[in-house]
Amino acid sequence: MDFPEGFLWGTATASYQIEGAVHEDGRGTSIWDTFSHTPGKTYHGDTGDIACDHYHRLEQDLDLMADLGLRAYRFSVAWPRIQPDGVGAANQKGLDFYRRLVDGLRRRDIEPMLTLYHWDLPQALEDRGGWTSRETSERFAEYTGIVYEALSDTVSYWITLNEPWVAAWLGYGLGLHAPGKKDVGDALSATHHLLLGHGLALERMREMGNPGDDNRLGVTLSLSPVRPATEDPADVEAARRVDLNANRLYLDPLFRGSYPEDAEDYREAGGFGFVRDGDLEKISAPVDFLGVNYYMRHTVVDPGTKTDLQPAMNFRDLNAVTVIPAGVETTAMGWPAEADGLTDLLVRLHEEYTQIPLYVTENGRAVHDYVDPGGEVKDEERVSYLDAHFRAAREAMDLGVDLRGYMVWSFLDNFEWGEGYSMRFGLVFVDYGTQKRIPKASARWYSGVIRRNGLGDPSR
Repeated sequence: MDFPEGFLWGTATASYQIEGAVHEDGRGTSIWDTFSHTPGKTYHGDTGDIACDHYHRLEQDLDLMADLGLRAYRFSVAWPRIQPDGVGAANQKGLDFYRRLVDGLRRRDIEPMLTLYHWDLPQALEDRGGWTSRETSERFAEYTGIVYEALSDTVSYWITLNEPWVAAWLGYGLGLHAPGKKDVGDALSATHHLLLGHGLALERMREMGNPGDDNRLGVTLSLSPVRPATEDPADVEAARRVDLNANRLYLDPLFRGSYPEDAEDYREAGGFGFVRDGDLEKISAPVDFLGVNYYMRHTVVDPGTKTDLQPAMNFRDLNAVTVIPAGVETTAMGWPAEADGLTDLLVRLHEEYTQIPLYVTENGRAVHDYVDPGGEVKDEERVSYLDAHFRAAREAMDLGVDLRGYMVWSFLDNFEWGEGYSMRFGLVFVDYGTQKRIPKASARWYSGVIRRNGLGDPSR
C-alpha cells in the first residue's frame, strides 16, 4: 500500500508538554504553569517544569528525528517565551531557541510545521479575561506577527491554533484543562474569540507577505465522527448535539462563514452576543490547508437510554454520553480505537466542507509502555493501531480526499496535560528521571513505513 511521492510523514509535539525550562531565558508564566501547580488539577500534581527537558536536549532530539527518517516535525511555539506577558516587544532569547530548532530541522532535511498556539496562553492575558476577551484575539495577532517575521523565511507550514474545541470546552467549560473554568457561556465566548484570533492571525501573516514564496497557512481542529448508538430518537438527538459541539461549531464558521443554525441551543448560555460585524468574514478567510487531529469516534446515547455498553465520556453540558461499541478495543486512555472513523471523517470533510489539502496533524494512542529486562519497549498495540489508521487514511485518499501528510502523536512520551506523566503516547520512551530516550518498537516500524513510503501486506 504505497503513498504518493512527497507525502509528509512526521511526528508532533507541543511546547509545554516537552520543553521544560519554564523559568529560563525570559519565559513568562503560562496558564498551564498556574493550573498544573494548583493542587488537585493534574495526576499526582505533575507539572511541565522539566517535562522532557527538550529545551536543553534539542540537538539530541533532532538527531533522533533524523535517525528515524522523519520527513516533517510539527511543534508549537510557547507564547510566553516570545512575549512573557502576552504583549509588547519580543523576547529575543525565546525567538533564538525556535530559530535553532527550525534551522536544525532544515539541516537534517526535516520539514518544520509550526503551531502558533497549543494552549500555553500567557497568564497575564488570562488575568484580563483570557479567551473570553476580544483583547486576547487581538494580542494573538500581534504575537503571530512577531513569530512570522522571525521565522517565515524558513518555515513553510503555519498552523494558527491547535484544537480550539479543547482550549474552549475543557479549559473554560468543564474545568479539566487550564485555566480551569466551568461555565458554558465562557466556553462559547472562548470558542468565538479563538476563531477570531485565527482569522486575525491569518490577516496579519498575509499582510506581511510570503518570504518563503510557498508558505502555507492553516488551522488544526480536533474532530470526531459522531453516530447515535441506536435509532431511538433520543439517541439521534443526543448525537446531533455532540456533533454540533465537537465539529460543526468550528467547521461551519471556518468554511461557511456562519455558526450552525442549531447553535441556538446555546441561547440559555447567553447566545452569540459577542459576535461583531465582520468577525465571521475574518474567521472564514480561505486557508491553504486544514489540520485534522483524530483520536476517536463518538458513539452517543441519551443519558436516559438503558444500555449495557461501557460509557466513555460524559458530555454533561450536552446531556449526552458516549459509549464503547461492543467488541471495540480501547486505549490506555479508555478511548475507542476505530480506524474506520478516520476514513469517515476525512471523506465527510472533503464532501461537505472543503477540497483543500488535508493533513492528519495528530493521531496516536496511549499504551502502558515499559522497558523490559532486555532494555526494549515492545509496543505492538501502537504498531497495530497506527497500521490500521494509515490504511484508513489511504482508503480516504482512494475516495478522493487530498491528504498530504500524517503527523503521529507523539515523537516523545511527555506531559499529558491533566493526566500528568501517567500516559505514554510517544514513539520514543522517555525515562523522566534520567531523561534517557529509548526508541520503541513502533519507532522502528514507523521508520520502515517512511523509508518505503507505504505499508506492507497485513497478512504477512
